[in-house]
Amino acid sequence: MKKHPHALHTVIKAACASVALAGVVVASNAAHAADAGNGKVLSESHNCAACHGPNLNKPVSAEYPKLAGQHADYVYWALRQYQMGTGNPHLGRNNAIMQAQVQNLSPNDMKDLAAYIESLNGDLVQKK
Repeated sequence: MKKHPHALHTVIKAACASVALAGVVVASNAAHAADAGNGKVLSESHNCAACHGPNLNKPVSAEYPKLAGQHADYVYWALRQYQMGTGNPHLGRNNAIMQAQVQNLSPNDMKDLAAYIESLNGDLVQKK
């Protein structure tokens, strides 16, 4: 069986294109380094402590979670899920208060807020 002389060249080009595309996706996700300082400003302006308590570690009610020290990636996705609301029951979270709080946050704002929350000392995680 005779192979087409350009077949290997086509395969290599396709592989290189795939690697380049993967690099662009990774670079776009890493483009925003989370800013915990901005997250603190957002936490104060959105009055997170009104429900989650001082230092976001002493909720005013057992219905509200302690946030201080929670992993940033978990906090980010929880905030995104509140933004999605009940429109997608597989992804969204249903809480009217939180949905209202996060509607005007950008993805970068949520990353900043998540970084700030993770930086706080809390009862959830022991930092090493």
